[in-house]
Amino acid sequence: MNSARRTSASSSLRALLLTVGVLTSGCASAPPREQAAEAVPAPAAPTALEAREADAFFQDHRFRDGTVLPEVRIHYATLGTPRRDASGAVTNAVLLLHWTSASGQVLRGKPFMDSLFAPGRPLDATKYFLIFPDNVGHGRSSKPSDGARTKFPAYGYRDMVELQHRLVTQTLGIARLHAIVGLSMGGMNAWQWSELYPDAVKGVMPIVALPTRIAGRNLLWRRFVSRQIRTDPEWKAGFYTATPRGWREAFPVFRMMLDGVPHLQATLPDAAAADAFIATAMTQAEGMDANDVLYSLESSSDYDPEPALGAIQARVFALNFSDDEFNPVSLRTLETLMPRVKHGRFVVQEGDARSFGHLTQAHPELWADQVAAFLAFLEGA
Repeated sequence: MNSARRTSASSSLRALLLTVGVLTSGCASAPPREQAAEAVPAPAAPTALEAREADAFFQDHRFRDGTVLPEVRIHYATLGTPRRDASGAVTNAVLLLHWTSASGQVLRGKPFMDSLFAPGRPLDATKYFLIFPDNVGHGRSSKPSDGARTKFPAYGYRDMVELQHRLVTQTLGIARLHAIVGLSMGGMNAWQWSELYPDAVKGVMPIVALPTRIAGRNLLWRRFVSRQIRTDPEWKAGFYTATPRGWREAFPVFRMMLDGVPHLQATLPDAAAADAFIATAMTQAEGMDANDVLYSLESSSDYDPEPALGAIQARVFALNFSDDEFNPVSLRTLETLMPRVKHGRFVVQEGDARSFGHLTQAHPELWADQVAAFLAFLEGA
């Protein structure tokens, strides 16, 4: 392999490892139980980018499948200081929502801190009160791998949003969010917030999330991975003792579908580079729990905000990327549906060999300026 090809292959593997890192960070085990905060945390030092972490516990919570859990734990973190108006209401709260198989911890990593939350950046933590939940089924919140496995409630996106709302309103005591910024699954949750709780948020920024049901390539990818897990004899109806081979073999496809076509073309120049990509992905799949992945992928089945788009009152700033194969620009979905949103606008940012398709979401340095544009859009309300 010549030096140029070695550089391309190395770049691809670094990108894969970064991606796997942000995916598998959702698999952390739960911490010892602590008392959940009953109100907005006390102010932190205004220059400190240090998260405060806690757990909220909700007793006898009923999921939409009818299952009642005696206790649901939602882990979350906050950055910054809440500001209040004359009536005592918090005015600067922003909810940050992660993507499938990740956690709020991903969004507090160095790329996001440097690009979005540092002083002078769009979501400067000295100006905004930032909230980072781990969705149910993810991170250090209640999830199948805690022990229930396939006896865990078959939660959907609506369940996620209801628990996010309980965290914001009941635990943190915030009646209205200034904004929601959500990525992929989190972006779909943001669309749902704007419809389910129209008075509870001023503006939403869904990133790589379309306002319509999941279909086509995105649906096929989910069904393929689910089938690889469910039909593997090693899965044992969810009570496996080792990572099912079906999941290990599905993860390279999982990973490939998230990346950009131009980026893969530039960084996988030959069979050796492609084989290294596959081998690394299969090894890293060991760090992810197959049941947690299965549940998170299938939880999207209740998502379809399209019928109620005309009723949205919040300002909506949708961001997608032209090299995102999950949301192909050729479908012109945003062009067709966004005119139904009263106060909506959208941007399709051009991708290239330096971007990462759907996973450009994990590289906020490439789209931080769009967050600044969203916040300016809100100020015009």
